[in-house]
Amino acid sequence: MLTLYIINSCDTCRKARKALEEKGLPFNTHDLRKDGLSAGLLEHILERVPLVDAVNKRSKTWRDLSQEEKDAFDTSARQLLIKHPTLLKRPLLEVDDTTLIVGYRAGDYDHLSG
Repeated sequence: MLTLYIINSCDTCRKARKALEEKGLPFNTHDLRKDGLSAGLLEHILERVPLVDAVNKRSKTWRDLSQEEKDAFDTSARQLLIKHPTLLKRPLLEVDDTTLIVGYRAGDYDHLSG
């Protein structure tokens, strides 16, 4: 089954959810803010997506980090992501054991089938 990692208040996440619903694809959702981001889940994500592709450096959360946190990001990325799950790009759609689609644009899920 597909798993869509979201933040409920995110407009792009809502679009992704709607696209899956319109295709009639069954999926689970995991709200990164409400359900959290454990170290295990973060490692699960980072095994499928490089760290550089998983972090949203355009987010308000990134902008709100101190300069020290930004400067030390390479060595403390995992701790910061667990502390601030909104640093992850989203939505993240887990398709199977190896495939995770980062972000969403119209048409991104057209190749998926139930």
